[in-house]
Amino acid sequence: MIFSLTTLGTASALPTVDRFPSAHVLNVHERLFLIDCGEGCQMQLRRYGFSFLKINEIFISHVHGDHVFGIYGLLSTMSLLGRSADLFIYAPADFGPVLDSLIQQFGTQFKYKIVHIAVSGRAPEVIFETKSSEVLSFPLNHRTGCYGYLFREKMPRRNIHKYLIEKHSLTLAEIARLKDGEDIAREDGELLKSDVITYLPYKPRSFAYCSDTAPFKKLREYVEGVDLLYHESTFLQETEKVAALTMHSTAGQAAQLALEAGVGKLVIGHFSSRYKNSSLYENEAREIFPETYAAREGARFEIPLSGHGS
Repeated sequence: MIFSLTTLGTASALPTVDRFPSAHVLNVHERLFLIDCGEGCQMQLRRYGFSFLKINEIFISHVHGDHVFGIYGLLSTMSLLGRSADLFIYAPADFGPVLDSLIQQFGTQFKYKIVHIAVSGRAPEVIFETKSSEVLSFPLNHRTGCYGYLFREKMPRRNIHKYLIEKHSLTLAEIARLKDGEDIAREDGELLKSDVITYLPYKPRSFAYCSDTAPFKKLREYVEGVDLLYHESTFLQETEKVAALTMHSTAGQAAQLALEAGVGKLVIGHFSSRYKNSSLYENEAREIFPETYAAREGARFEIPLSGHGS
């Protein structure tokens, strides 16, 4: 079961010769989630082999141009390609007027329904789910309403150690209850412990996306323990004052968060055009959190299965 992030754009504010603005594709069990949609997003989707029509959910962090300017062309192209399935866009409330103006100007061309689900709240909340995964939104600390997203697999149903079925003479009803995580007290006093007789087939995986944000204490709690964290790193420590003024983060600050939150791997992006070499960001962050990787256009980050049955 695949769980991977592909970075389509790593630039902040404006596109450069080498970098596109923010856009990412997360593949969870062959379901494609588009996260932010900066200018040129559809070009990058084509370049790296993603089908436009397989994207049914788009998650927008906030309504700044480098995160939404690509949405106009993408929605139009989807219609030209014959899309008929509904498209769901999760975004802050102020994305509504942006979408309304687009539909007002070009809506007669669209052959499908576009649904905007307004993201709000001051605490993490589930905004989307399937049988096997869910997405939570959480607030960030930026100049406008901005949200991060946590994508995670749900806890899978437990498997049973087959040799224990015969040892304990388990009935079908008992097996079902144990696999659901329930302990069973038999009438003869025997206690059947689910975590002894069964096991998780794999450890649920998770990815957190932190777009534009200045550091704040609660963020550690929101992303604690995720396998993969994407965190914006617009600036280096040498320009920390500019980062604070614009409510962005430095590579060092992103790395410090990753360290304190106990994440598995950190990917940094949203680089300022003043720095041409992204290794400067990577080197700064690795001094604090060695498992840091500077995102590059087309880079793919896999979260492999781990656990008893992987």
